[in-house]
Amino acid sequence: MNAEIIAVGTEILLGDIVNTNSQFLARRLADFGISIFHQSVVGDNGPRILKEFTDAFKRCDLIITTGGLGPTTDDMTKEIAAEFFSKPLVLHQESLRKLEDIFSRRGGTLSESNRKQAYFPEGCIILPNDHGTAPGCIVSEGGKTIVVLPGPPREAYPMFENYVAPYLKTLTDSVIVSKVLRVVGLGESLMASKVQDIIEGSENPTVAPYAKQGESLLRITAKAETEADGYGLIAPVEERIRERLGNAVYGTGDESLEAVIAGMLMDRNLTISVAESCTGGMISSRLVDFPGISEVFMEGAVTYSNQAKINRLGVKRSTLDKFGAVSAETALEMAAGIARTSGTDIGLSTTGIAGPEGGSIEKPVGLVYIGLCICGKTTFIECNFPGTRDMIRLRATIAALDLLRKELL
Repeated sequence: MNAEIIAVGTEILLGDIVNTNSQFLARRLADFGISIFHQSVVGDNGPRILKEFTDAFKRCDLIITTGGLGPTTDDMTKEIAAEFFSKPLVLHQESLRKLEDIFSRRGGTLSESNRKQAYFPEGCIILPNDHGTAPGCIVSEGGKTIVVLPGPPREAYPMFENYVAPYLKTLTDSVIVSKVLRVVGLGESLMASKVQDIIEGSENPTVAPYAKQGESLLRITAKAETEADGYGLIAPVEERIRERLGNAVYGTGDESLEAVIAGMLMDRNLTISVAESCTGGMISSRLVDFPGISEVFMEGAVTYSNQAKINRLGVKRSTLDKFGAVSAETALEMAAGIARTSGTDIGLSTTGIAGPEGGSIEKPVGLVYIGLCICGKTTFIECNFPGTRDMIRLRATIAALDLLRKELL
């Protein structure tokens, strides 16, 4: 089955709102084995929306729209879907009752403009909105289907998961299952080159590489009669990939790098503190994203200036004078200093030049040193990151976390 995604909204067309819905839907449709060859954005204009539907159905059998379900006159996605299928709009009493309850709880009364959100194409499937006032719907006839979702992601995503996903499962006799391997320390191109023959030689399951900020993903997708059969097809391919990539594979699914590290620290009852210069607290922020990390994460210090490194961490002035703040020697003293002064088993540090200015021939922008002290044993890595200031800081944060993970292995 082929599908198209149509985002409706002039604010998206003009760039005032980032269209994250299409990214979410494309990924979820891929999980169902539904192909996406075309996406589009159209403003709040009836004839243009109708033309998008007409053109899209020349190429596919399923359209999923987001946006245009509000109470104003320029919210017309549902109305145009009804027009396309030549279906009248009829009042859905249950949706009307829910709208009245929502406005009553807010201390107001339901206006006539809001009442239009309770009208739907005759015979459609109503999709309840558990997080807003605009229900969605599924309109289908003659082998063509339009799924109409609200625009706000906090409404569209749960509506898709709770109501559209079960519907899509009924459209096929087979089951599509996927497993994502999360890779760090290798760029997408290098990762792909190491498993290129596996990617090209796999038909069921298929293997697809993706890039994410600072890391890479490999999605293994299988089609089978049951989920168990699908995961059975995935297992040997996953094993081959892990053999190629080794400990660069740090997790699966939605598992984050900080969650993996937190688990390792908590399992081993190892405490940690962090001293950051160029990353400015980003490592600490990532670690505290994990619930329960307070068991092992004791302290994070942003020691940006030389004097802060001396006063807070005990970095020697002679080290700074001789080697500079951006050096392996300083990074090592920072890591040992934060561990010592915080009384933790582990100290992790970063110091570097994030730019856009401050670099030199000897020490260019993007040069970062990461120091690590584990139970008195110190080590460091030198990195040279490309990109903007934000990207250099992000890459340094991920590299520091990955160094810690690999040393804990």
